[in-house]
Amino acid sequence: MSKKVAEVIVETLQSAGVKNCYGIVGDTLNTFATSLNASDIQFVHMRHEEAGAYAAQAEALLMDRLTAMAGSCGPGSLHFINGLYEANRNRAPVILIASQVVRRELGFNFIQEVNFEDVYRGCSVFCEMILTPEQALRKTVMACQAAISKRGAAVLILPVDIADSDAVSEPPFRVHVNKPVIRPSDEDLDRIAAVLAEGTNITIYAGSGCVNAHDEVVELAQRLKAPVAHTSRGKDQIEYDNPNNVGMTGVIGTESGYHAILNCDTLLLLGTDFAWRQFYPDHAKIIQVDIDSTHVGRRHPVDIGVVGNIKDTLQALLPRVTQREDATFLNTYVERHKKALKAQAGRATPGPRGKIPGQYLTSIINRLANQDALFTADDGTPLVWMLRMVAANGKRRMFGSLLHGTMATSIGNAIGLQQAQPGRQVIALAGDGGFSMLLGDVLTTVQAKLPIKIAVYDNGKLGFVELEQKGEGLLPVYTDLLNPDFGKVAEAMGLWGRTVSKAEELEGAVAEWLGQPGPALLNVKVEPMELMMPPHTALENVYGMAMYSIKAVMHGHAGDVFQMISENI
Repeated sequence: MSKKVAEVIVETLQSAGVKNCYGIVGDTLNTFATSLNASDIQFVHMRHEEAGAYAAQAEALLMDRLTAMAGSCGPGSLHFINGLYEANRNRAPVILIASQVVRRELGFNFIQEVNFEDVYRGCSVFCEMILTPEQALRKTVMACQAAISKRGAAVLILPVDIADSDAVSEPPFRVHVNKPVIRPSDEDLDRIAAVLAEGTNITIYAGSGCVNAHDEVVELAQRLKAPVAHTSRGKDQIEYDNPNNVGMTGVIGTESGYHAILNCDTLLLLGTDFAWRQFYPDHAKIIQVDIDSTHVGRRHPVDIGVVGNIKDTLQALLPRVTQREDATFLNTYVERHKKALKAQAGRATPGPRGKIPGQYLTSIINRLANQDALFTADDGTPLVWMLRMVAANGKRRMFGSLLHGTMATSIGNAIGLQQAQPGRQVIALAGDGGFSMLLGDVLTTVQAKLPIKIAVYDNGKLGFVELEQKGEGLLPVYTDLLNPDFGKVAEAMGLWGRTVSKAEELEGAVAEWLGQPGPALLNVKVEPMELMMPPHTALENVYGMAMYSIKAVMHGHAGDVFQMISENI
């Protein structure tokens, strides 16, 4: 029996390093699925394709390898779109096999026909259809190569009649995986060193592009006597074993990181594309190093912008930088950061009348979790508490939707992380809104026997959205959630489940939950009035919160205002 095109595609994916493929089978995907089943690639049967895309991108980011997903024609593959945007923005090397109706029906509005090229071109680094069996190997190689080298989502559209066709002899195209050295020229490095030598108060702002460059960043910071602030996505890489660390800036950052950046005279941006201009200094000289040339100078004007891998660049820059002695600027913000951390720890305590603040829950999870645990969090308050309360140590990793800002990523991300590293502890911090949005894939943890630990922050509302509305001086609208007892729901779905509402029961419940051998869900009734305090309170936010308070009292909700004050001040 001759080889089918579907087999050629699967063999190419396997040779490119794919270990897992996430998705849901369907009619146009059946031949591909049969070929996949005969390979070493494991298919992870999801309940919703969007969660499958989150799983694939988390595995790709954790393992730094190409990861696949596959969907049937029309609505099956369309369900991946939000997850594809997430993966592409996170620079995760993933590939979607989007099966399509037979070629003879394309262009006639056939049932379930969708023009995937139009749909996916805006969220991918490659999007092409295999038009003939003679193109199968070469286009699959091109798709894999694009995802790996450009670090993003590749979409390979596979008509079902092509997948079913006999393979033809093609030249031996194959995927090449390599890691080139990328750094600025010697002339540019000399310019950077000269500007750094002229600076008096230098701050380093480090992002996720500093992966594998922790030691070089710390060494440079110590030579420059520079405080190091980091983005939320750079926390894993920069926070630990770093005596110059001053935390994050931005809305969810700390005052030390915020002021260290605004008050410097020279700012060195390393592997960060931080989007919010109001958190950049107005009068400092700015140097930016980024692997992606399109990132240079697009958020704020820079004086020197160069392209380079951070590790490669700093290894070449360090010999050009002399040791400084004056640590006044550095010490100011390091001490400020220590005070901020102490104040933050002081807020992570049980609330009045046995209530459970989200910060307190997260602090207990942080303390009892394994030192190499993998954490995922839903966008909103669970993500904020993870970034503030979970300590990085060089072994832990944290994942959240920090560029795309979508709901419901925690369970899907956790599935991909656990599938990629079965023996590692994986903890998902889920908001009640995000958790219920893709609730079905909790069943995937049971079916695939993935021992993920899920904590639901059940405050009965879209908490982060409500905070935004209050900050704008509005009465909250459409944020309330009528939730079931998620602990009992978990038990009905076949995993360990429990609900906790009293602070005195929390620590024992967390320990029992983390100690379960299989998937487990702890539903925690967290304080709904808990506020997330930014590092700097703008006048408009103070005014907005005051206007909300006045309106709430006038509309008969004075109790909410008093509760908010008593819980947070």
